[in-house]
Amino acid sequence: MASGMTYTMTETSQLSTAEYYGKALCELGAEHKDVVALTADLAKSTKIGMFGEKFPDRFFNVGIAEQNMFGVAAGLAKNGLIPFASTFAIVASARSLDQVHTDICYQNVPVKIIATHAGTSFGQAGSTHHSLIDMTCMRVLPHMTVICPCDGAETYHAVKAAYETPGPVYIRINRGFDQIIYKNLEDCSFEVGKAKVMNEGTDITVIACGSCVYQAIQAAEMAQADAGIKVRVLNMHTIKPIDEEAVMSAVMDTRRIITVEDHSVMGGLGSAVAEVVAKSGKACAFKMLGHQDEFSTIGLHEDLMSIAKIDANGIAETIAEVMHQDFEADDAWDDEF
Repeated sequence: MASGMTYTMTETSQLSTAEYYGKALCELGAEHKDVVALTADLAKSTKIGMFGEKFPDRFFNVGIAEQNMFGVAAGLAKNGLIPFASTFAIVASARSLDQVHTDICYQNVPVKIIATHAGTSFGQAGSTHHSLIDMTCMRVLPHMTVICPCDGAETYHAVKAAYETPGPVYIRINRGFDQIIYKNLEDCSFEVGKAKVMNEGTDITVIACGSCVYQAIQAAEMAQADAGIKVRVLNMHTIKPIDEEAVMSAVMDTRRIITVEDHSVMGGLGSAVAEVVAKSGKACAFKMLGHQDEFSTIGLHEDLMSIAKIDANGIAETIAEVMHQDFEADDAWDDEF
């Protein structure tokens, strides 16, 4: 099996994922006068500047002071506004965690954090700029909703849903362009906390989020073509609150689970799914794909995904491995407690 990614950029849309965010935010701004936007000198990179061009009186650039930005956002929210604040994902989750924890989550104010350049999508910027811990940091904060959309169209709908979602919301998106899963905005339906079945299957389930959803779909097609393996693919776009019903349905129906994320396997999607499975007391073959308790290296995003085995080829290899794992395949669960 060939190594590396299997797609080309010709399959992407004309808008970057962040531009879909900017488009949705501008529409929210036109519909709701309580929407305001904040940047820490990254208006162009995060595309929140699109809002600033249309609504300059509701747009605030606090300078290179991300911690201050979240404090200001919390204050605006305390005064009845709905702030959207954007910076890079590693900065939102690491440098600014104290302010997000205390100013935003502790007070349970409706600040919507749209963090770009997530995972290893910052590529050649290097390990310090890759964000492999942000879902972990945000998932443990009380009141915080955590979302990881799979492409531009789903990002658009996630941003719209964030406005309607009570309390703080964290949405992580990639730098640049994502592979198209939904060709049109109308093709994508989105509900916070409800996973989407992207491919039906009864042999094994791959649960993915973000850019890994496209790769999981490709891997499912490869497994079907190569070995006749029927792979269920779940787009778990909401990490918190996670769709426990979809997870348990996968456990009961397929008894084999693989999670895939461009994030550390510690505390992210894989951990969230494992918590649901462990709490249920049901046994299944289980494998977490992602970054394995290590810093990422420097390189193109597609190469870094290949190294972590979260591209289509890596997922397909893991599907084959997990299909050969031994476990009690009968339907009698009583002896497994």
